[in-house]
Amino acid sequence: MEVEPAAQGRAAAGRIVLLSVLLLVCCRAAPERIRYAIPEELGRGSLVGPLARDLGLSPANLPARKLRIVSGDEKQYFTLGEDNTNLRVKEGIDREGICGAVSPCVLSFEAVVENPFNIFHVSVTIQDINDNAPHFDREFVAIEMIESTPPGARFPLGSGRDPDIGVNSLQNYLITPNPLFSLVVRESPDGTKQPELVLEKSLDRENQRNHHLILTAVDGGDPVRSGTAQIKITVTDANDNPPVFTKEIYKVQLLENLPEGSLAFQVKATDADEGTNAEITYSFSDIANSARQLYTLDSRTGEVKVTGPLDYEEGKYYEASVEGKDGGGLSAHAKVQIDILDVNDNAPTLSLLPILNPIPEDSGPTTVIAVINVRDRDSGDNGEVSCDIDGNLPFRLEPSSENTYKLIVASALDREKVSAYNITITARDRGIPALSSRTALVLEVSDVNDNAPVFEEAAYSAYVAENNAAGAAVLRVRARDADAGANGRVSYWLAGGSAGAAPYVSVEARSGAVYAQRSFDYEQCREFAVAVRAQDGGAPARSSTATVRVFVLDRNDNAPRVLWPAAGAGAGAGAGAGAAGAAPVPAAAPFEVVPRSAEAGYLVAKVVAVDADAGRNAWLSYELVQAPEPALFRVGLHSGEVRTARAVSERDAAKQRLVAVVKDHGQPALSATATLHVVLAESLQEALPELSERAAGADSPAELQFYLVLALALLSALFLLSVALAVLARVRRAGPPAVLRCLGAQRFSVAGAAFPADFCEGTLPYSYNLCVAPGRAVAEAAWLPPPPPLPSLPAEELVGGEPCGKRSPSSSAGAGEPPADADAPQVCKPARSLSLSLSQPHAEAAALCCAALRGLPAAAGAVTAGLSFHERMTHSCAVSFLAAGSVERFLPSSLCCRKCYRYAVAPR
Repeated sequence: MEVEPAAQGRAAAGRIVLLSVLLLVCCRAAPERIRYAIPEELGRGSLVGPLARDLGLSPANLPARKLRIVSGDEKQYFTLGEDNTNLRVKEGIDREGICGAVSPCVLSFEAVVENPFNIFHVSVTIQDINDNAPHFDREFVAIEMIESTPPGARFPLGSGRDPDIGVNSLQNYLITPNPLFSLVVRESPDGTKQPELVLEKSLDRENQRNHHLILTAVDGGDPVRSGTAQIKITVTDANDNPPVFTKEIYKVQLLENLPEGSLAFQVKATDADEGTNAEITYSFSDIANSARQLYTLDSRTGEVKVTGPLDYEEGKYYEASVEGKDGGGLSAHAKVQIDILDVNDNAPTLSLLPILNPIPEDSGPTTVIAVINVRDRDSGDNGEVSCDIDGNLPFRLEPSSENTYKLIVASALDREKVSAYNITITARDRGIPALSSRTALVLEVSDVNDNAPVFEEAAYSAYVAENNAAGAAVLRVRARDADAGANGRVSYWLAGGSAGAAPYVSVEARSGAVYAQRSFDYEQCREFAVAVRAQDGGAPARSSTATVRVFVLDRNDNAPRVLWPAAGAGAGAGAGAGAAGAAPVPAAAPFEVVPRSAEAGYLVAKVVAVDADAGRNAWLSYELVQAPEPALFRVGLHSGEVRTARAVSERDAAKQRLVAVVKDHGQPALSATATLHVVLAESLQEALPELSERAAGADSPAELQFYLVLALALLSALFLLSVALAVLARVRRAGPPAVLRCLGAQRFSVAGAAFPADFCEGTLPYSYNLCVAPGRAVAEAAWLPPPPPLPSLPAEELVGGEPCGKRSPSSSAGAGEPPADADAPQVCKPARSLSLSLSQPHAEAAALCCAALRGLPAAAGAVTAGLSFHERMTHSCAVSFLAAGSVERFLPSSLCCRKCYRYAVAPR
């Protein structure tokens, strides 16, 4: 009897059941399994059922819910249509190929939806249709009967097979009518129907040796399908005793790992006859093709050996009929039932269905990551499997149903610590020895914005010297965000700070560089604080704040400021370490009265000064830089107190003007000056005359301005004079100047120094005419040897002269005519006489003063070495006139001589 299709069907059904079991993973579970039923052999794309509607999903929610189906089987028979709502057939379904004889034939899969995540179990029952006709393994069946066979003897016929089930399976057998034979159908314990041929009447070989019958197998389908086999019966001569098997049914159990060639079992039959009638041969009268490939029967010994690999998972049970026939043609039949025993020869297999990969790092416990389906083709303990996770990972396996596990989160995840996990799942059965298998899942952890930016320092300090350039870098703040992508991209901005601090600095959004917006001034703001906020690009964004405190460092950019004496009282300020010049003192300047009886250490006044800078830049020191009597006063180096250094004496001037300089200790040092007026008097009444005289004699600012303009004019005149001398020298090379032609060919004395013929100085306080004999012209910048001494004349004659505009007789000659006596000195008659009283030292000082102011060489002093005072004065003025070159150019220079006479010459 052939049992292969039934065994294959049961094995396939077992695999489908294992693959179809999945547990509801999270959220809520479907209250019941969604079931559909369809007939087999439907065309591709045929509708199975409205899956989305049965799951309660509206068309509007379908895109967000992401409905999809997942099957644990290697082959998917169903798919969602283009509209993603209806379940349709993906490939043709053959129930017999999938389930075999197992009924019902159910295909299971899971429908997965997201947002929120859920799994629904879907079962599709495949209904059988009558698409298979019954058939026989052998189309020709040969039976030998001896003519002495008694009526009622039964002869087994080959069973027909129909892969269909239920009413569509094989239901009955029919045989062509024959008065000698009838058909009996016997049902075996497994439900199969086996036909047997029954002899109704005795056979007569002489009458008919052969009989031909047709055996028909019919099913119960609509329409009815059938299959036939031809039976040929041969009547042989008499044989008294048929063979007899030792057992009517042989039951055998074989291990599936039995090697090929091993003896499986042996059948035995005996025959009471002798000779050839007792010789029995064995053969399989009814065996499935699958079993025929695994077993062979020795026709002589009845031994059955294994000729192919036994596999419990492929076939657990085999059944066959063995025929024993003697030499006389008589036969006997026995049943053989073979059970295959399972051994642990199959390692578990794992089917992993990822649900969430990558997984967000904020996923809570019980979040399902994957569903694992474990299969072991072995049975019993060999097929019981347990699963474990290798290593200490924040995940665990939770059994959901038989052979199904869900991988869930066991503890909190942190992508910043571990961004990916290599999860190895080991499945191990309970066989001896145990077999195991592994599968790996690389689970990535996706980032969520769960980390705020963290500054490297909670508070930053920056030190910036004042007077910095606007836009200068102050410092750089840096914050790090452990998140990835946009969640870790940090930007910066100012988030507040101390009052008025925001306009001072700015922060670059990307780099965190803090820049000065303006130049800092230590005297206005010594320190300020701003808050810098760092924010990431996540949604929602996270931020943190750090304080930046900026300390402005002092620079020596402020000179000391004198508070006393006040600036209006004659104090001056300057930038530099040296002493400043004395400033003019206004009439309202205060003064200090020091009694002449003051002893050493007497406190005269205190110079009070402040410096807006700080530190060393504000440390002040005091020093006297100008005083009429340097030894009389001293000033405290650090206190600024002006005290007498010795006792005041009667010889000390009544009026003292002290200039003190105040210096700081910066680099470079800055300073200011203070002017202090001191009057040495016993009382205020005694000091008042001194103060009145000082006020009367003080130069006014207007007079000082006049002196400055005058000095500038003198400098300009000297420059013009130098230019004129250079032009004159070039002109004299060409010929005598036109302006001097009136003096004649011999305008100057040959022996004496060059002097003008006539001269009248109307601007001097004393009028006089000076006339001397002209001599020879002197070359540019050349001086002749000293002339013979001139006659000594009284001062009255030398200084006295004619009024301006009158010429002397000697000058009345025509141009170019020499005088009558060239050697005789020419002296103008004075119009009026004025007596002068000059001391010798004063006269020499006046002469040398004029010569120095005119820039004369030192040899001029040698010229006047042997002359009297009056002669020296005359010679000095004449030299000045010669250097000027003309009366007009000599007039400005005479001012210096006038100054000399104002201080050196006194009237009698």
